[in-house]
Amino acid sequence: QVQMVESGGGSVQAGGSLRLSCAASGNTSGSKCTSWFRQSPGKERDWVAFIYTVDGRTVYADSVKGRATISRDNAKNTVYLQMNSLKPEDTGMYYCAASRTNGNCAARSFYPYWGQGTQVTVSS
Repeated sequence: QVQMVESGGGSVQAGGSLRLSCAASGNTSGSKCTSWFRQSPGKERDWVAFIYTVDGRTVYADSVKGRATISRDNAKNTVYLQMNSLKPEDTGMYYCAASRTNGNCAARSFYPYWGQGTQVTVSS
């Protein structure tokens, strides 16, 4: 079993920045990738970015490309999401997710392990 705990959310004005953290515990061996997703009220949970465990390659959704940076500290089993130039449309609950199998790292259905989420609110 893998446990994921997010933190770092908050309320900021448009143009501000936040750094989200996702700490994983439990049996994380074999993890292929870790993703961040976000969900706004009344909307689907959308993929934001993922990072490969082995080589650290990163992939971003077009909506955050150039404004977000996903990174990881393997020693701490923690993945981060730095969000800059935040916009009101970035508001939502942000979740991290992990999987120990192979598959589509950008697909919500790929991930069996999820955190409880951390709220990001961006005001205009």
